[in-house]
Amino acid sequence: MPSPENTGRKQADTRFKPGQSGNPDGRPKGSRNSTTLALETLLDGQATALTQKAIDLALTGDMAALRLCLDRILPARKDRPVTFALPPINSAQDAAATVAAVLAAVAAGDLTPADAGEISKLIEAYVKAFETAELAERLERLERMTSQ
Repeated sequence: MPSPENTGRKQADTRFKPGQSGNPDGRPKGSRNSTTLALETLLDGQATALTQKAIDLALTGDMAALRLCLDRILPARKDRPVTFALPPINSAQDAAATVAAVLAAVAAGDLTPADAGEISKLIEAYVKAFETAELAERLERLERMTSQ
Protein backbone atom coordinates (compact mmCIF):
# COMPACT_ATOMS: atom_id res chain seq x y z
CA MET A 1 0.00 0.00 0.00
CA PRO A 2 1.62 3.30 -1.05
CA SER A 3 1.96 5.97 1.58
CA PRO A 4 0.00 9.23 1.11
CA GLU A 5 3.18 11.28 0.59
CA ASN A 6 4.22 9.10 -2.37
CA THR A 7 0.89 9.44 -4.15
CA GLY A 8 0.91 13.22 -3.82
CA ARG A 9 4.33 13.43 -5.47
CA LYS A 10 3.33 11.14 -8.34
CA GLN A 11 0.20 13.15 -9.06
CA ALA A 12 2.18 16.38 -9.12
CA ASP A 13 4.54 14.98 -11.76
CA THR A 14 1.79 14.25 -14.30
CA ARG A 15 2.40 15.44 -17.83
CA PHE A 16 -1.19 16.64 -18.22
CA LYS A 17 -1.94 19.91 -16.50
CA PRO A 18 -5.39 20.51 -14.98
CA GLY A 19 -7.75 22.05 -17.54
CA GLN A 20 -5.42 21.29 -20.45
CA SER A 21 -6.25 18.53 -22.91
CA GLY A 22 -3.58 16.12 -24.11
CA ASN A 23 -4.79 16.90 -27.63
CA PRO A 24 -6.21 20.45 -27.71
CA ASP A 25 -7.37 20.07 -31.33
CA GLY A 26 -9.23 16.83 -30.55
CA ARG A 27 -9.86 13.97 -32.93
CA PRO A 28 -10.09 15.13 -36.56
CA LYS A 29 -13.66 15.41 -37.85
CA GLY A 30 -14.65 12.43 -39.97
CA SER A 31 -11.82 10.22 -38.74
CA ARG A 32 -12.82 6.58 -38.34
CA ASN A 33 -11.95 4.00 -35.74
CA SER A 34 -9.14 1.70 -36.91
CA THR A 35 -11.08 -1.42 -35.88
CA THR A 36 -14.06 -0.33 -37.97
CA LEU A 37 -11.79 0.31 -40.95
CA ALA A 38 -10.16 -3.12 -40.56
CA LEU A 39 -13.55 -4.87 -40.40
CA GLU A 40 -14.80 -2.98 -43.44
CA THR A 41 -11.69 -4.07 -45.35
CA LEU A 42 -12.29 -7.71 -44.37
CA LEU A 43 -15.95 -7.57 -45.37
CA ASP A 44 -15.41 -5.56 -48.54
CA GLY A 45 -17.04 -7.36 -51.44
CA GLN A 46 -18.73 -9.93 -49.17
CA ALA A 47 -21.96 -8.04 -48.45
CA THR A 48 -24.00 -9.93 -51.06
CA ALA A 49 -22.73 -13.34 -49.97
CA LEU A 50 -23.29 -12.57 -46.26
CA THR A 51 -26.79 -11.27 -46.93
CA GLN A 52 -27.65 -14.38 -48.94
CA LYS A 53 -26.27 -16.61 -46.17
CA ALA A 54 -28.43 -14.83 -43.56
CA ILE A 55 -31.48 -15.31 -45.80
CA ASP A 56 -30.66 -19.00 -46.35
CA LEU A 57 -30.26 -19.55 -42.58
CA ALA A 58 -33.54 -17.75 -41.91
CA LEU A 59 -35.33 -19.91 -44.47
CA THR A 60 -33.99 -23.08 -42.84
CA GLY A 61 -35.41 -22.03 -39.47
CA ASP A 62 -32.49 -20.27 -37.73
CA MET A 63 -34.45 -17.96 -35.43
CA ALA A 64 -31.64 -15.44 -34.94
CA ALA A 65 -31.17 -15.10 -38.70
CA LEU A 66 -34.93 -14.89 -39.18
CA ARG A 67 -35.19 -12.10 -36.59
CA LEU A 68 -32.30 -10.26 -38.27
CA CYS A 69 -33.96 -10.48 -41.68
CA LEU A 70 -37.39 -9.46 -40.39
CA ASP A 71 -35.91 -6.51 -38.50
CA ARG A 72 -34.47 -5.27 -41.79
CA ILE A 73 -37.67 -5.84 -43.76
CA LEU A 74 -40.00 -4.35 -41.14
CA PRO A 75 -38.07 -2.34 -38.52
CA ALA A 76 -39.66 -1.58 -35.16
CA ARG A 77 -42.11 1.28 -35.49
CA LYS A 78 -40.91 4.39 -33.70
CA ASP A 79 -43.81 6.72 -34.35
CA ARG A 80 -46.82 6.95 -36.59
CA PRO A 81 -49.34 9.57 -37.59
CA VAL A 82 -52.59 9.47 -35.63
CA THR A 83 -55.85 10.64 -37.16
CA PHE A 84 -58.99 11.29 -35.13
CA ALA A 85 -61.44 14.14 -34.68
CA LEU A 86 -60.62 16.76 -32.08
CA PRO A 87 -62.90 19.64 -31.10
CA PRO A 88 -61.36 23.04 -31.80
CA ILE A 89 -59.64 24.87 -28.96
CA ASN A 90 -60.67 28.53 -28.99
CA SER A 91 -60.23 29.12 -25.29
CA ALA A 92 -58.56 27.49 -22.33
CA GLN A 93 -61.97 26.12 -21.31
CA ASP A 94 -62.26 24.27 -24.65
CA ALA A 95 -59.23 22.20 -23.63
CA ALA A 96 -61.41 20.17 -21.25
CA ALA A 97 -63.62 19.04 -24.15
CA THR A 98 -60.55 18.24 -26.21
CA VAL A 99 -59.01 16.14 -23.43
CA ALA A 100 -62.37 14.38 -23.05
CA ALA A 101 -62.28 13.54 -26.78
CA VAL A 102 -58.77 12.09 -26.38
CA LEU A 103 -59.92 10.00 -23.43
CA ALA A 104 -62.95 8.77 -25.42
CA ALA A 105 -60.63 7.77 -28.28
CA VAL A 106 -58.52 5.73 -25.86
CA ALA A 107 -61.64 4.10 -24.43
CA ALA A 108 -62.84 3.24 -27.95
CA GLY A 109 -59.47 1.72 -28.84
CA ASP A 110 -58.73 4.34 -31.52
CA LEU A 111 -55.71 5.64 -29.60
CA THR A 112 -53.14 3.93 -27.42
CA PRO A 113 -52.60 5.35 -23.94
CA ALA A 114 -49.06 6.32 -25.00
CA ASP A 115 -50.39 8.26 -28.01
CA ALA A 116 -53.00 9.90 -25.78
CA GLY A 117 -50.28 10.95 -23.35
CA GLU A 118 -48.29 12.61 -26.13
CA ILE A 119 -51.39 14.32 -27.53
CA SER A 120 -52.27 15.54 -24.03
CA LYS A 121 -48.84 17.14 -23.78
CA LEU A 122 -49.49 18.94 -27.07
CA ILE A 123 -52.89 20.14 -25.83
CA GLU A 124 -51.28 21.37 -22.61
CA ALA A 125 -48.60 23.27 -24.56
CA TYR A 126 -51.28 24.77 -26.81
CA VAL A 127 -53.35 25.90 -23.82
CA LYS A 128 -50.28 27.47 -22.19
CA ALA A 129 -49.49 29.34 -25.42
CA PHE A 130 -53.12 30.43 -25.71
CA GLU A 131 -53.20 31.64 -22.10
CA THR A 132 -49.90 33.50 -22.55
CA ALA A 133 -51.18 35.25 -25.69
CA GLU A 134 -54.45 36.11 -23.92
CA LEU A 135 -52.55 37.48 -20.91
CA ALA A 136 -50.32 39.60 -23.16
CA GLU A 137 -53.41 41.00 -24.91
CA ARG A 138 -55.05 41.87 -21.59
CA LEU A 139 -51.85 43.54 -20.40
CA GLU A 140 -51.70 45.65 -23.58
CA ARG A 141 -55.32 46.76 -23.06
CA LEU A 142 -54.56 47.73 -19.47
CA GLU A 143 -51.49 49.70 -20.52
CA ARG A 144 -53.49 51.53 -23.19
CA MET A 145 -56.18 52.36 -20.66
CA THR A 146 -53.68 53.73 -18.13
CA SER A 147 -51.80 55.78 -20.73
CA GLN A 148 -54.96 57.64 -21.88
